[in-house]
Amino acid sequence: MKYVSTRGAAPAVSFLDAVIAGLAPDGGLYVPERWPELTAAEIAGFAGRPYAEVAADIVGRFAGDTIDAATLAGICADAYASFDHAAVTPLKQLAPGGFLLELFHGPTLAFKDVAMQLLGRLYDHLLGQQGRRLTIVCATSGDTGGAAVEAFRGRANVRLVALFPEGRISEVQRRFMTTTGEANIACLEVKGTFDDCQAMLKSMFRDAQFAHAVDLSGVNSINFARIAAQAVYYFTAAVALGAPHRKIAFCAPTGNFGDAYAGYVAHRMGLPIERIVVATNSNDILARALTTGRYARGEVAATSSPAMDIQAASNFERLYFEATGRDAAGTARAFETFADEGALDIPPAALAAMRALFVGTAVSEPETVRTIRATLAATGELVDPHTAVGLAAAARIGPADPATPLVTLSTAHPAKFPEAVSAAAGAPAPTPASVARMAERCERFEPIAADVEAAKRYVREFASA
Repeated sequence: MKYVSTRGAAPAVSFLDAVIAGLAPDGGLYVPERWPELTAAEIAGFAGRPYAEVAADIVGRFAGDTIDAATLAGICADAYASFDHAAVTPLKQLAPGGFLLELFHGPTLAFKDVAMQLLGRLYDHLLGQQGRRLTIVCATSGDTGGAAVEAFRGRANVRLVALFPEGRISEVQRRFMTTTGEANIACLEVKGTFDDCQAMLKSMFRDAQFAHAVDLSGVNSINFARIAAQAVYYFTAAVALGAPHRKIAFCAPTGNFGDAYAGYVAHRMGLPIERIVVATNSNDILARALTTGRYARGEVAATSSPAMDIQAASNFERLYFEATGRDAAGTARAFETFADEGALDIPPAALAAMRALFVGTAVSEPETVRTIRATLAATGELVDPHTAVGLAAAARIGPADPATPLVTLSTAHPAKFPEAVSAAAGAPAPTPASVARMAERCERFEPIAADVEAAKRYVREFASA
């Protein structure tokens, strides 16, 4: 299995090189040269199997011969043993035909753990084979940083620097990053937005001399291994509800489009998905793009669902590449234009291809609050603001066929956003033991301007220490 860049100016690489590199050297994102396809019988065969076994099967189709099957099975088993629910990502029914897929049972209480716990172990294995030591820089709108820190803390072959926007994540999200005390972890509080953090990260990757000097790698959802790992729970949820013998619809609250794009990957592999509702908060670049055909950056608004406070969704480039028939030159031109001008127009045929699977909608802050309150009253479930955005979008749009089950991805535990949840529901979120322990620990992070050169200086010094 080889991986190609969405911008076409980088050579094809192996799964190992795609995972370690993260971003392609031409600024594009890696995608498989061809999509692995599962038969209906293979998909049906996932029924009743442990989550780790399904993960090893799905991820193994992308890894090819990079990792032998027994080793990958052991990596997956170890990764998902860290979750506090036997099903790893359990389904919970809220209403007839309406389900929550709980993705927050990992060590940092967010869906990012599902991929990151696997990725940390993949890096250990791959770097051990090569005798390499990498520097990982990740940009986070809240949950990625904590999940990355938890997955890579204390690992001998990795140094990790997490960039997070000042004042735009919850205290709990911040503490999952800043309280480990591990020597291989550093955190930078950027005076700006997540989009500033993400732009700084991409600039580091584009500087070939810098990237080589620190042996740079990335674990944001630009890393295809994370997308492959997230595709797994689409399969397990759909099979539990009757796939492949019936279609299933999903609603994904999203900011950087990785979670929703993972559904596209599962669909391309053969999973019968009726539609994917792309739910955004008031930072609605994705909803507007799917509705109007114009992908245009706006001002980032601070909301109660901060992990979605994004106006430049990295993984949208992957979807654009596929929807344009893998036109790499056209994708490169479009996203260079977006970088320069903050907007691009989606070709009509590509927009139609996107709309064949995706429909987008934005949810306001008042609607988010009402959904948290109404869900608690109707079902007894207390949900976080991101999940509430998904539930509100699912209620508004729903599946194309009312008989189709609709699964909303529940991306974070309500304890990660105690102030927002308590204000909306009038009831405090339960406090897991991991959150209580963090409150007693000292934090360690450095403030920094939204200046890529300043960040590079810090990373160079940290990497050489």
